[in-house]
Amino acid sequence: MPTMDDTTLRREAVLASEAPLEARRDFIKKTYAHLVAAIFAFMAIEYLLVTSPLGLKITQMTLGNGRLGWLLVLGLFIVVGAVARRWSISRASAGMQYLGLGLYVIAEAIIFVPILYICTYVTRFDGLIGTAGLITAIAFGGLTAVVFLTKADFSWMRTFLAAASLVAVGVLVASLIFGFQLGIVYCAAIVLLAAGYILYDTSNILHRYPIGFHVGAALALFADIALMFWYVLRILMSRR
Repeated sequence: MPTMDDTTLRREAVLASEAPLEARRDFIKKTYAHLVAAIFAFMAIEYLLVTSPLGLKITQMTLGNGRLGWLLVLGLFIVVGAVARRWSISRASAGMQYLGLGLYVIAEAIIFVPILYICTYVTRFDGLIGTAGLITAIAFGGLTAVVFLTKADFSWMRTFLAAASLVAVGVLVASLIFGFQLGIVYCAAIVLLAAGYILYDTSNILHRYPIGFHVGAALALFADIALMFWYVLRILMSRR
């Protein structure tokens, strides 16, 4: 659940909101072009993993160790995600930024394998993945439109989102340690949290991201979409 480090991004940088109109438009176009590319790369990697013997192996390795397996996966994903986000806003080189985005997409693809493998081959819920994707796309489009049409600054949500994220991760870790199930209420709460992140990160793209950091901005939005998609899918699976 990413948050943007304003101090890091603002240092010696021209914010998109302060840049000339043409530069601002170019920044926004590049951000969403990279977001679309990340989504398609995720879909391609996911398809290759889930439909190959590797998908079964990843699922067995993750679920075969029970709660400990998921706890280790969660911890590793948090570490890798933090590194990837830091690289994506690196001033060292554009290559480092793309490496961060690529690393995050691959990490997300791997962590999604078990739930998509189960949905595809075990429960065989026809069309459920596509339905979850459509719901997520509609929600993302609507929230993005709200920010772009109103030009509202949602940076005030940062503290709330960070606190809510810590609580959500704490509850998740507790469920893995003590073995209780996370119900539909928890999943719905995380969907709302992801919606908050979409508003926050989209607002930052308009007001707070510096020109040249479109790769990091795309990663932030991709992380929000992936979070929402995961829990929308969980809700749909529970309803079946």
